[in-house]
Amino acid sequence: MFAIIEEAGKQFKVTSGDVINISRDITDATVTFDRVLLVGGERATKVGTPVVAGATVTADVLGAILSKKTESVKYKRRKGFHKTIGHRQQYTQVKITGINA
Repeated sequence: MFAIIEEAGKQFKVTSGDVINISRDITDATVTFDRVLLVGGERATKVGTPVVAGATVTADVLGAILSKKTESVKYKRRKGFHKTIGHRQQYTQVKITGINA
């Protein structure tokens, strides 16, 4: 069984046991996603308009992680201006434990 969930403006296709990174700070031990857009599997597929009524996806929070560093360079010709800027996005890593349709 799989589900497509929406979290922070992004869509994730998840199954039980998947580990995903979401860009939201969560302090609880578990989290429930209630914006389930589609539930599919061996049986009939349920498509929401826009969400599937009564469907939830539960997950355990594994912890906070940082993404790879993204660097950008600003440069102005003939002025001697060089500037390097780095950024590391913070994510919360969660493990999907169940899909309730």
